[in-house]
Amino acid sequence: MLRLRRPRPAAWDTIVEAACCGSPEVYWSAQQVIVQAGRAAAPYADRLAARLDGLLRGTEDYLIADLAVALAGVGDVRAMAGLHRLAAQERLWRDCSHLSPALAALPAAELLPLLRRELGADPAAAENAPALAVLSAWGSEAAPALPEVTACLEGPYAYDAARVLGRIGPPAAAAAGRLAEYATGAGRPPGPYGPDARGTWHGVRMAAWAHYRVTGDGSLALRRYAADLGSGLGSRVLPYLADFGPAAARHTGAVRALMDSPGAWTRVAAAHAWWRITGDPEPAVPVLLAAVDPEWDGHIAYPTPRAVRHLGEIGAPAAAAEPVLTRLLERGTRLGHPWQRIRILADDAFSRTLTKALAGLGPRSPA
Repeated sequence: MLRLRRPRPAAWDTIVEAACCGSPEVYWSAQQVIVQAGRAAAPYADRLAARLDGLLRGTEDYLIADLAVALAGVGDVRAMAGLHRLAAQERLWRDCSHLSPALAALPAAELLPLLRRELGADPAAAENAPALAVLSAWGSEAAPALPEVTACLEGPYAYDAARVLGRIGPPAAAAAGRLAEYATGAGRPPGPYGPDARGTWHGVRMAAWAHYRVTGDGSLALRRYAADLGSGLGSRVLPYLADFGPAAARHTGAVRALMDSPGAWTRVAAAHAWWRITGDPEPAVPVLLAAVDPEWDGHIAYPTPRAVRHLGEIGAPAAAAEPVLTRLLERGTRLGHPWQRIRILADDAFSRTLTKALAGLGPRSPA
């Protein structure tokens, strides 16, 4: 299951049987797979839910997190009873911190009350990072958590909180003043170096972007990014300039120059920003295509998934990418990295990225 991208359906039968059989010795062999099952667990949801319910009525807590996450991965609200038990035992993020994508599949209305309680208990807690990651994935649906997210702006996870606020958008406008302070350097959140630390806070660009998203006024952010471009920090602002699109047209010269950067991540970000700002795919597509490694095995040092996503966004003008994307999608084995804990999740996410990109390119060419 960890090695094959398309295991036989009977393999999932075996995994679910191991998860529900009641034998700890058998269960541990399936534990690493069941928590990453995602949509593959959908046909087995009733059985998993019944097993979880039985555990909640008994004393065997060691399986609850895994079964709850498996149900969450298919958006099944029957996971909530298990998640509430974990939270009551202060185990929610100890057991599930690396599985935020699975929890984000739950309906926001069901999970939000629990996340709000977790965030509200201590805005500076280390457990807030995965909770904020779930809220960020929900975007505007996370708006009911605005009081708790805004409070996190005053703690060590201000960067993550700013991202959530930006994705919520205009309903978070009340936080604009604080975001502006952080973006301009007039203030900074507490952190490992204290509020009086020298140097610029690492989240100033995120705060500027969030300010733009909650207010609709991009002038502050564009001034921030222009200063970075002028001081040799252009690679750090490229994703934000891409979000501005044509409104960042005055920076096309700097963006175009960064497409020749020695760093692959910078080249990919610059190519995407160029296309988003100008609408011209001609210089961007070769740069993005060159960044797609046909043998990519999941190593996070290389920007292959990002390049794939951007090629799909460009669409038909990037049709030359079809053969390499098809080759990557049709491989029989999963990504080799990371092996531990999230290998299936990472491979499934990459497969979805490839599938979506190929759809964006248009009709497949005949074999």
